[in-house]
Amino acid sequence: MNKAQLIDRLAKNTKLTKVQAESVIDATLEIIQKSLERGEDVKLVGFGTFSSVQRKAKMGRNLKTGESVAIPSVRLPKFKPGKEFKERLS
Repeated sequence: MNKAQLIDRLAKNTKLTKVQAESVIDATLEIIQKSLERGEDVKLVGFGTFSSVQRKAKMGRNLKTGESVAIPSVRLPKFKPGKEFKERLS
């Protein structure tokens, strides 16, 4: 399912227009992203938890030249599905 299909289903299930449904989805995603930027977790009971993790800096290797390359530390988003979500997929 892509974003347009999600908007269509949300609009149909909630009786919102497609424009309103797209606005709701965009606002939700923006709130989640900004919360993660601030280092806050977003917990949706029954669905899962969005969080950010810090990956440490490390040394890598250029496969073509064999030369060592420094890989900087980086913050990445992480999603952990909730119990109900996992059970539903099983």
